[in-house]
Amino acid sequence: MKILVIGAGGREHAICRAFKNSEKTTEIFCADGNAGIAEIAVCVDIKPEETYKLADFAESDRIDLTFVGGETSLALGVVDEFEKRNLKIVGAGREAARLEASKSLAKDFMARYFIPTAKYETANSADEAIEILQSGKFGGENAPVVVKADGLAAGKGVVVAKDRFEAINAIKDLTSGGIISSEAAAKIVLEECLFGREVSLLLFADGKNFALMPPARDHKRIGEGDRGANTGGMGVITDESLLSARQLDEIVETIIKPTLHGAELQGFPFRGILFLGLMMTEAGAKVLEYNVRFGDPETQAVLMRLETDFVEICEAIVHQSLDKLEIKWKEGSSACVILAAENYPHKPKTGDVIEGISAAEKLENVSVFHSGTRADENGNFLTAGGRVLSVTATGGDLTKALKIAYEAVGKISWNGMQYRRDIGK
Repeated sequence: MKILVIGAGGREHAICRAFKNSEKTTEIFCADGNAGIAEIAVCVDIKPEETYKLADFAESDRIDLTFVGGETSLALGVVDEFEKRNLKIVGAGREAARLEASKSLAKDFMARYFIPTAKYETANSADEAIEILQSGKFGGENAPVVVKADGLAAGKGVVVAKDRFEAINAIKDLTSGGIISSEAAAKIVLEECLFGREVSLLLFADGKNFALMPPARDHKRIGEGDRGANTGGMGVITDESLLSARQLDEIVETIIKPTLHGAELQGFPFRGILFLGLMMTEAGAKVLEYNVRFGDPETQAVLMRLETDFVEICEAIVHQSLDKLEIKWKEGSSACVILAAENYPHKPKTGDVIEGISAAEKLENVSVFHSGTRADENGNFLTAGGRVLSVTATGGDLTKALKIAYEAVGKISWNGMQYRRDIGK
């Protein structure tokens, strides 16, 4: 089969690697890819946002299956365009993608179908959001509150404010146009601050059936001890201890089934990858957010443990036959440590030569996925983004997976390289 993957980061590199491991795959294309992806796929000079060009390419090159990596392509309706042309594609349609593209819509959806989540209010302007805060609906001046831009903001649209003063500043910052687009912050969602353990749970869905992936936990802050600015993710672990069997059953019954049923009732049966950002509170699991695609770096850690042929899973999603496929996962745990460029998550320094990738990948059970790299004329890998590499390892337990991952990290270097040394702790 000829496969097309849409995207350019570490997530897409892991997806391409999963496809390459299938005996059914004959050729992989990636639009538009990166230097690491180029080692296993043909990189196509089409941006993930160029919906019609992507569909034209899939038609002209007779692509058998397309997989969408990122949320922007989904929100722009790439799946709808492909399906209109009878092209096989895995991903959420435009309407389903609104569960991620609009936080206010997602919160209203959860309320409509009694899906447990935080108390919230939606404001149509900065002034209205500040007025809601000052009304005391989210507690007094010292109460923590979560401030969210309504639209897609590449991980920069959420601020957990420790008090009202910080929340007001966050509203002003998000709506100023300096951090994210004014379109993304056209509405502001205010939420009560939930307390507990954060866990991510991803699943495959085909519009009728679903299959769970191993639970994961990510680390979004740039600094150790979860300090500093939010990022796209600095590392992640997968481990069965993150959720008990009872908790999984609860999540399936109170969150997953109502979500999929609600999507069907709303006229967009969910097909593709559904990502649940959860807070495990004393009152049970509550939804922090929906994502309608694989996370990054969750993908890298999750797919390292996949034993079932990834092409077969994608075919089952397309043909609505997930219930007939047994999906197997490697026992144990996995860990992914993100290596980032100097000054990330602000304006990252790029163009530095990366050393040691091949040495790291010689270690058993290690894969290094490229997130932001390019190659120079001498074949060297150079930094070309904020998050540069995803160093990922599997092990019989979490301690072993982390030990191997950090051993691999120790073999890689460039000027200004930064990473967290407390992933999984």
